[in-house]
Amino acid sequence: MLRTHTCGELSDSDIGKMVSLCGWVGSRRDHGNLIFIDLRDGYGITQVVFNPSLDKAVHGIAEALRPEYVVRIEGKVEPRPEGTQNLKIPTGKIEVAAKNVELFNKADTPPFEITDDVAVTEESRLKYRYLDLRRGIMQRNLRLRHKVCKAARDYFDSRSFLEVETPILTKSTPEGARDYLVPSRVNHGMFYALPQSPQLFKQILMVSSMDRYFQIAKCFRDEDLRADRQPEFTQFDIEMSFVTEEDIFEISEGLMKKLFKEAIGFDLKVPFSRLKYSEAVARFGCDKPDTRFSLELAEITDIVKDSSFKIFQDVVKKGGRIIAINAKGCASYSRGQIDELTEFVKGYGAKGLANFKCANGGLSSQIDKFFKAEELSSVMKTLSASDGDMIFIVADTKRIAYDSMSNLRKLLGKRLNLIDENKFNFLWITDFPLFQYNEEEKRWESEHHPFTSVHPEDVKLLEKGESMDRIRSRSYDLVINGTEIGSGSIRIHDRKMQELIFKTIGISETEAKLRFGFLLDAFRYGAPPHGGVAFGLDRLMTLFVRCESIRDVIAFPKTQKAFCPMTSAPSPVDEKQLNELGIKIKEAR
Repeated sequence: MLRTHTCGELSDSDIGKMVSLCGWVGSRRDHGNLIFIDLRDGYGITQVVFNPSLDKAVHGIAEALRPEYVVRIEGKVEPRPEGTQNLKIPTGKIEVAAKNVELFNKADTPPFEITDDVAVTEESRLKYRYLDLRRGIMQRNLRLRHKVCKAARDYFDSRSFLEVETPILTKSTPEGARDYLVPSRVNHGMFYALPQSPQLFKQILMVSSMDRYFQIAKCFRDEDLRADRQPEFTQFDIEMSFVTEEDIFEISEGLMKKLFKEAIGFDLKVPFSRLKYSEAVARFGCDKPDTRFSLELAEITDIVKDSSFKIFQDVVKKGGRIIAINAKGCASYSRGQIDELTEFVKGYGAKGLANFKCANGGLSSQIDKFFKAEELSSVMKTLSASDGDMIFIVADTKRIAYDSMSNLRKLLGKRLNLIDENKFNFLWITDFPLFQYNEEEKRWESEHHPFTSVHPEDVKLLEKGESMDRIRSRSYDLVINGTEIGSGSIRIHDRKMQELIFKTIGISETEAKLRFGFLLDAFRYGAPPHGGVAFGLDRLMTLFVRCESIRDVIAFPKTQKAFCPMTSAPSPVDEKQLNELGIKIKEAR
């Protein structure tokens, strides 16, 4: 080895030793005759001092050193002088008196400083990712990611899971998002797809009697991106045979308990709380509620449906919902603040935001004249409102009313400082609808994916094709602090039931055989009851390191336009490659 130690491991117990260190020059400080540099590698920082009285030639080389030069230092470990120790770093009690310097590589002046608190745009960070990854915070993030993956593997191994790799080049079987397609050179006109998840393969593994499977799986989805999405992402993927939901919950909770303990030393309490989908939507407006604060929603449709307020009347006639929230202590909000919140909910499709101030034991508003005293009293009682509170109301379609109020709830939670940032609230959401109605295509489609089992009590409704919106699935999500961290279900293992689901969502027998024939064929030879779940590693990591963007916990992420500024991918390819694939590019219109 070119080094005897890393830049993060020397301590006062090494004083007097001759050592060899390799790394990058960080900060350089010239104190008259003495020159100090912080030598940095992936493990830490060690201060090196160059003294001309020890070796003038070495001191001369040090005068020419600049940030990010790559060097090897040989020298003696010495205690730092009294009053100069830096107890914020592990090596802060010592320094290395340089006796020899070997320059491996010079460096141009970097576009930004390699420090944790550097002010630089994300575009620059991604373009020069190899420099960004030198920063201590990014090093720590990726090392923690490695630690989390190792802990997960150890856990699964201890619970008799088998790690199996599934194909990256596979068949296009759209499961909601668009597939990334890969043309085949040897089979012209044919395409592979990159997997949106290992869903079908892990079910095949259960048919193959593998019993317990896991994988740290790469997944790909060609969808519109947000701050918490990437075109390629990583998940802990799990599947088990002969299980019920309770078995999945127990395994999952054990995994989370181990990961949180290993990653951040946090002791989780299990089992986690559970909430049915219908109750989650009624109380919080969404299926991934942040339960670190209360501030719950309340439906007041029945209370105010007979009021003379025309906007409410029209919404009720069209089958919409009237949803309210009590913003505790917000009666003092100004007109400007209320207008701001109104514009906020409009961003989620709401047409407006009604408001009532609570004072002198009653409700007052510009529209209170349209309501009877008993109606206002009932609203106040339902919302547990008292003097000083402000009640906000949205009246719209069910989806818009709940979506806009759910987001208003989260906004108020932050503004009113109701959220304990040091708290982790875990919540299982269960009993999701099996189907959702696609208004554009005028058909029912799977809420999660078409391989999800129907709730046993609702099988008859499915077979009759009745009350489709009331049919529940055996699916479940794990939510942490308002973020969906995992999703899974008990799968269909019966060929006839799978064919019925395909038929219900508009997949013909011919299309089902073409897209999913291998799964249906496998079911003919004895498929066990099975189920699974997948947890997003990238989102978990953002919780562990407390960052806002998953790009901070991925080595080489892409922008929200699915572009890599460092490699300029995606990029054009030459005509020869296209000809080999039998592909001709049309000009964009």
